[in-house]
Amino acid sequence: MAETEKDTFGINMKKWCRAHEVWVRDQVGKGRDPQEILVIHIKKLEWLQHERLVHLIVLFMTVIITLFSLGVTLWLPQFALASGPIFLVFLILLCFYIAHYFFLENTVQHWYRIADDLTSRR
Repeated sequence: MAETEKDTFGINMKKWCRAHEVWVRDQVGKGRDPQEILVIHIKKLEWLQHERLVHLIVLFMTVIITLFSLGVTLWLPQFALASGPIFLVFLILLCFYIAHYFFLENTVQHWYRIADDLTSRR
């Protein structure tokens, strides 16, 4: 089965990033031209940067909704029964988004180092 057929519900980003890093190391170890590897690496880095930007936008929207629901819970106690659980759900979602964005940000920065290393091998 082709790799794309397995991605019915999206890509596992951590697995995708690890696989790319292993591929880069293998190609360097096999003596492939660093310029060729760099071209492919830069393209994937662009995709990862786009993913990071989208998640940053979603993260900000999640923060706004979380703070809004907290405000409604605190300043309008008559709606606390409805807005309290909404706040908790968005707070939990926010924690997961922060963790995922942290992973994306650190991976992008790590891939910058990989690109620098490939550039220096020319």
